[in-house]
Amino acid sequence: MKRAAPKAAEQWNLRLYVAGQTPKCIAAFANLKKLCQEHLGGHYSIEVIDLLDKPQLASGDQILAIPTLVRQLPPPLKKIIGDLSNTERVLVGLDLVRKG
Repeated sequence: MKRAAPKAAEQWNLRLYVAGQTPKCIAAFANLKKLCQEHLGGHYSIEVIDLLDKPQLASGDQILAIPTLVRQLPPPLKKIIGDLSNTERVLVGLDLVRKG
C-alpha cells in the first residue's frame, strides 16, 4: 500500500449520512474523525446529515444505505458505505493510499 499524501492546501469536504444515534452510525463518525485527524491534518470538514431529520437530502447524493460517507472535495466524488472500521478500505476508497 502506497501513501498518497494530500496536497497541503487541499480541502476535503466529507458528508456522513446517518439515521439517528445507532451504534453503527456513532462508530462511523468516530472512525471518520480519527482517520481525518491522522491523515488530513486540519484540511477537512465533516458534515453529518441525519436522514431521520432530513430524509429529503438522501436523494441529492443518491444515498441507498446508511451510514454512507460521501467525499465531495477533492473531486471525483467518492462513496463508502458502512461504519468505516476497515481503515485500509476507507483510505483506499478516499484515495489517501494506493494499493500496490
